[in-house]
Amino acid sequence: MANNPKVTIHDIANKLNVTASTVSRALNDNPRISEATKKAVQKAAKELNYQPNNIASALRNGKSHIIGIIVPTADRSFFASVVRGIEDIANKLNYKVIICQTYDNYEKEVQTIDALLSARVDGIIASIGKNTLNFSHYKRVRERNIPLILFDRTTDAVDVSQVMIDDYLGAYKVVEHLVNQGCRRIAHFTSPKNVSVFKERYRGYADALRDHDIPFEEELVVKSNLQLADGRNSMEQLLKLKTLPDAIFSASDFAAMGAMQVLKENGIKIPDEVALAGFSNDPFTSFTDPTLTTVDQCSITMGKITAEIFFEHLKSEDKKYIAQKIVLKPELIIRNSSLKKPTMNAKTA
Repeated sequence: MANNPKVTIHDIANKLNVTASTVSRALNDNPRISEATKKAVQKAAKELNYQPNNIASALRNGKSHIIGIIVPTADRSFFASVVRGIEDIANKLNYKVIICQTYDNYEKEVQTIDALLSARVDGIIASIGKNTLNFSHYKRVRERNIPLILFDRTTDAVDVSQVMIDDYLGAYKVVEHLVNQGCRRIAHFTSPKNVSVFKERYRGYADALRDHDIPFEEELVVKSNLQLADGRNSMEQLLKLKTLPDAIFSASDFAAMGAMQVLKENGIKIPDEVALAGFSNDPFTSFTDPTLTTVDQCSITMGKITAEIFFEHLKSEDKKYIAQKIVLKPELIIRNSSLKKPTMNAKTA
């Protein structure tokens, strides 16, 4: 079966008996081309199923009007919402996005950067994977004067703009709320990975205990990958302690959900015996029984602000911009899983 040759602007030009340069200008909405010619070119392009060569266009014009977005996984509500926020801004400016998933795999992250650079994207917006400790691939992007913005999972090892929430404050608020509910033996689910967000949530947890004169107990800190099964395993580990914690703060809603399942299976009342709180405000948290206290990460807002900063950098002709660090304020969402008594200190949902 013979391959159909790719349609070019020369094919459109031959069909309309005009020059290729006229077709090119018409497709790029050049004001020197009449509206009648533009419409004729657009009609012929559609009839011939013409697909523009973005790489060739980028080589000619220096712009591909494509942004690469790198996320650990696209099936998490948080990352999907951030991408939505980015797209809302990008689409209004006639930019398209390529969404790439790394699955927290360092090698795949490096390969993705290389692929996006080869595709001549105008810039890259990324959230770093859990297993990334070497950031030379991101430094390579900056060395080529291509705009790079990091969001949520960021690093100071690369001199680029960052957009994140105050994970420390979010965690501090959760623990403070649990203390105000009368909890004194508060466990924490965290990650062993060298990821800024989990380190900051752990720091907020530890400082809140200290500030409220509650002793820190190492046996109450359980490390895992913070998925649903990890939450179950972590809760089962805590059940083996001589004294059960009276509250659990998980750095992930998924792990908190796993803990909730195990507590209910063992007939332990939530929140009367063990209060429970997560982090991220994933959609399912408002439908669990009891509904799950959590921290909203302002995901759509984060995406929009990230995109706005990206386009500010893109407008800089010499690409020599000053890196910005934007830290958004998290919102504590108090629900039934931790509510032992009424509170007026945060939003209740």
